[in-house]
Amino acid sequence: MKETPVVVSERRAAVLGKPIAHSLSPVIHNAGYVAAGLTGWSYTRIECAAAELPALVAGLGPEWAGLSVTMPGKEAALTVAAEVSPVAVAVGAANTLVRRPDGSWYADNTDVTGIVEVLTEAGVRPGANVALLGAGGTARAALAAAAQLGAGTVTVIARRPAAVADLEPVAAVLGVAMSSAAWPGTPHAQVSALTGVDVLISTVPKGAADEFVGLLPWQAATVVFDALYDPWPTPLAAAAGAAGCRIVSGLDLLLAQAIGQFEQFTGVPAPRPAMAAALSAARSFP
Repeated sequence: MKETPVVVSERRAAVLGKPIAHSLSPVIHNAGYVAAGLTGWSYTRIECAAAELPALVAGLGPEWAGLSVTMPGKEAALTVAAEVSPVAVAVGAANTLVRRPDGSWYADNTDVTGIVEVLTEAGVRPGANVALLGAGGTARAALAAAAQLGAGTVTVIARRPAAVADLEPVAAVLGVAMSSAAWPGTPHAQVSALTGVDVLISTVPKGAADEFVGLLPWQAATVVFDALYDPWPTPLAAAAGAAGCRIVSGLDLLLAQAIGQFEQFTGVPAPRPAMAAALSAARSFP
């Protein structure tokens, strides 16, 4: 007997994380649905710890088209997917789960493509020398982005040498020439390692990069990407901007990675201007 296909008139998506109430992803995605004429689509927030993610995903009905995954569930997202993109495998984390026609999930990492996009738009070109503050999950995505951008070298500066060591196999898989330098105030600190870099990427939590403000030899040709966006500008971004550097914010990345997710979830081109306008209005961000 031939099975009757399930007809789904409602389509749903959400961002998973804990905490999640602050997320602006619903603003971006829902504005996109309206602008693209996708009636019946909705996007919400779901508070979900990493340990809770597999059971939550397993219980979702056929109306669910996709999930955005933020901290702390990006590693757990890999475990629920039937297929994982090469970049998500290399980074060891996924921020995107896409429902496939057979009901299974595909995991991807649009943080990487988002970083590539915002840095390319800021003028970063192949061969650029990159300094990377931090060695956590966002740093892994930045390493993958550096590989796709054809970076010359990447110097990682982090408080914990063990975290930097954990990045070395990731860099090797990605084909990135990675070195490290000590964090200011720790033994063997080398702020001179930041002299003359083409791109400075900060992936550290709020306040952690403030001590670099008075130490860095700012050069106007440097592109500075601070993955934070609340509050904005950060002291690091403000100092770099005052020196004439090109600044990229976490808000730029938030939009870019959401564009990639929107297109994978819906299968239609993202209405970028409408999504950007909605985000700007929500943040009162010029």
